[in-house]
Amino acid sequence: MKRLLPILFFALLVRLASAAAVPGENILLVGGPSLMQWEKYKAQPHDHWWANFVHAARIRTEQIRTESGPNAMITWLVYKQGYLDRAQQDKQDLIALINSVRDKFNLKLVYFQNGDDVINYLNNGQPRDSVKVADFEYFGHSNAKCFMFDYSSNIESACKSWLHESELKKINSRDFARGAFVKSWGCHTGESMSKKWKAATGIAMWGVIGKTQYMSEELPILITKTGKWTN
Repeated sequence: MKRLLPILFFALLVRLASAAAVPGENILLVGGPSLMQWEKYKAQPHDHWWANFVHAARIRTEQIRTESGPNAMITWLVYKQGYLDRAQQDKQDLIALINSVRDKFNLKLVYFQNGDDVINYLNNGQPRDSVKVADFEYFGHSNAKCFMFDYSSNIESACKSWLHESELKKINSRDFARGAFVKSWGCHTGESMSKKWKAATGIAMWGVIGKTQYMSEELPILITKTGKWTN
C-alpha cells in the first residue's frame, strides 16, 4: 500500500493538471529503444519490447483524447533512427507500426534526429504567438542531466543523440502556455534536469529521483525504494 500511494498521488496530479491545462499543443517526445546486441549480456537488460516508449505515449494519448476531446492538438516527436535500427533486429517494419498509431489517433507525427530538432520544433513547429505548448512529456531513456534518445543503440550504455540540460536555454520560454504541464517519464530527470528546465523556461518539469519502469497496461512507475516524483 505504501508503494501505491506515491503512484496514485502522481497519477492524480497528471489528471488534474491535464484537465486544468489551457488549450494548446500537447507534445509527446518519444526516444528510441536499446538493441539486444548490447543489452543481452547485462544482468538487467533494457527494452525487451521495442514499443516500451511508443506504447506509453499511446496510453498517454488516449488519456488526452478522453480528457480534452477528439480535437485536442497532439504531436508526437519520435526518434526515427532508433526504430529503423531496432527494426533490423526485430525483423518488423516498426515505422509502419508507429505510423498506424498516428492514423488511429489523428495526431501529428514528426520524426527527429537530435536535440536541436526537438528545440527547433518547440520554438518553431507552430506559430507560438498563437499556438502555445500546453503539455510536453518525454518517454525514453534518460539520466540526471540528459534525455538519451539512442541509449545503447549505437554505443553500449551510451548515446550519440540527446538533449542535454545545458542546451535548454535555447528553448524560448514564450513557447509555453501559462500553467503548461511538463514531465519526464524517464529515469533520474528530477535529480538535476528538472531544475535546469525551470531555470531556462520558467515552467516546472516533473521528474523522478530514482528509476522508472515502463509497463504494458499503465504509465511508467517508480521502482526505486527511495525514489519520488519532484518538480
